[in-house]
Amino acid sequence: MNSLVRTSGSPRKRSLGDPAFAGLTRSAALAILVALAGVAVFLTIEGIPGFTAPADALAGHTTFLGYVWPLVFGTVLAAVLALVIAVPLSVALALAVSHVAPPRVATGIAYVVDLLAAVPSVVYGLWGIGFLGPQLVPLYRWLNAHAAWIPFFAGPVSTTGRTILTAGLVLAVMVMPIITAITREVFARSPRLTEEAALALGATRWEMIRMVVLPHGRSGVVSAAMLGLGRALGETMAVAMVLSASGVVTFHLISSTNPSTIAANIALTFADATGLQVNALIATGLVLFVLTLLVNMAARAIVVRSAPGGRP
Repeated sequence: MNSLVRTSGSPRKRSLGDPAFAGLTRSAALAILVALAGVAVFLTIEGIPGFTAPADALAGHTTFLGYVWPLVFGTVLAAVLALVIAVPLSVALALAVSHVAPPRVATGIAYVVDLLAAVPSVVYGLWGIGFLGPQLVPLYRWLNAHAAWIPFFAGPVSTTGRTILTAGLVLAVMVMPIITAITREVFARSPRLTEEAALALGATRWEMIRMVVLPHGRSGVVSAAMLGLGRALGETMAVAMVLSASGVVTFHLISSTNPSTIAANIALTFADATGLQVNALIATGLVLFVLTLLVNMAARAIVVRSAPGGRP
């Protein structure tokens, strides 16, 4: 009996795999930090000359702020449009897969949504410029004819459909798989006992989802939306191919006069840039790097506050 007690009370021997796995994870985390620091140092060193570049290196703008501000505006506007469209659809798809649709239908929906994540961005760009844009022109004309009192739909209407709204729709399709996948996993882990208790007390399926599933997955939805925002902020080829950019600041969503984005501007002008023009483009990349970092930090703070037991 004493031997059994001593055996059961002895500490469990650690496997050799435990320290190896811990060291591997620490090394991976350190490698990511080193790579991130290297990118930040490179952008800072190479981008500093661009902050004081002359007008001929800043596309005619007298200051770097005047050059980069329209690009920041276009980047944020396209990303926000994508989130406004993608988040409700992604939440609805995640609920359909996890709680509403029959298992076979839910599996098919999940496969199709996950497949969208494997499509290259250049294919989305071709789809946007060759199919989606021209198909949206009649809708843009209708919006301009019946809702021109809303500044977003003031004309003149683009005849090609290559507008900031089309770019936002393409970005929404691109970020939907990320948001849907994360949200689906969060909803699938909602407490089953609480769901069954709500249904047993007479709640409808929608009432159960509204009172149990959505509050439980709130922080996960916020995390998924912020990851999608990060993807939308940095997207390059699809936006560069779809958007007919003019480098202006405007809220007109269906006009041929559109703001550009930082990533698209770098992709379209870097090949012909020389001297301080290259430094100016790298400086805009530094601005995008800082913007993405701030978005991720804000997302982390929101998730902490939204999670159960988070700070008030």
